[in-house]
Amino acid sequence: MIDYRYDTQLLIEGKDLDEDKIKEYFNTNFKGDCLLACGDSDLIKIHFHTNEPWQVLEYCSSLGEIFDIVVEDMDRQARGLQG
Repeated sequence: MIDYRYDTQLLIEGKDLDEDKIKEYFNTNFKGDCLLACGDSDLIKIHFHTNEPWQVLEYCSSLGEIFDIVVEDMDRQARGLQG
């Protein structure tokens, strides 16, 4: 059983990005696990498992330009289907 269905990954390109503030926002505002937010003040890589990937995309797009966006359905993958 997968608690959080969608593996959400993306890059944020912006100015004065702060990975600690981003992690804090995720932990306070989103339900999910396996959070990775790392990079520097210009580029942050996000990896997060959630049931609401659209919320992650909306927040991240407010920080800068988002690209290399991947949202994979881990439930489908666990059943041997293409995610």
